[in-house]
Amino acid sequence: MFALTTLTVLVPSRFFRCTPAPVSTALDLPALVGTAGWSLLPAAVQHRFAVAHADVTYEGHMDLRCSAIGHIYAALARMLGGPLTHLNACAVPTTVRVSGNGRGGVVWERCFQTGATGKDRIVRSTKELGADGGLLERTDGGLSMSLDVFEEAGALVFQSHRFWVVWGRLQIRVPALLTPGVCRVVHADLGGGLFRFTLSMVHPLWGETFHQSGVFADPV
Repeated sequence: MFALTTLTVLVPSRFFRCTPAPVSTALDLPALVGTAGWSLLPAAVQHRFAVAHADVTYEGHMDLRCSAIGHIYAALARMLGGPLTHLNACAVPTTVRVSGNGRGGVVWERCFQTGATGKDRIVRSTKELGADGGLLERTDGGLSMSLDVFEEAGALVFQSHRFWVVWGRLQIRVPALLTPGVCRVVHADLGGGLFRFTLSMVHPLWGETFHQSGVFADPV
């Protein structure tokens, strides 16, 4: 209690918050997107992001790009669950595993099969309902981001608007200039059981720090 009081004095309250105990609520992306936007998404996209979707594994290849500044962010992020990869490579075989976490959240685990190093690179995060009713994505190490989710030109878009470091129920806001930039993920259906995943992070000063794009197939 003393520690929390001290933190309140040292750090303005807009930079941190103590959230209520988590409630096991199934992540409902259709509700977050809204009826109008959800109805504009292809049926395949609606199926992939349906409430309480069964566990699934997608196979594909990704092109990965990381700037010089991005390398620094990737190194620092290793202390918080390593959600960023410093790889620069084309057509990297990639497996994406999507599963429930038993508490209503959805775990996304991307495994980059980097044969050159002899060791696969795994990036893992969980999308869940935040205490404010919005979408929160967090790593096991505590680095998290609040996301807007919406339909755009027939694609499903996730876009960050705030970053946090989370320890238990305490969330500490990360100033925008200290983050790798606004994260934007686009899931675009290509038809025939294929879809394109594109991730970009753009910093207000350093420009694009990370860019990833790849095509994946629905399981047969």
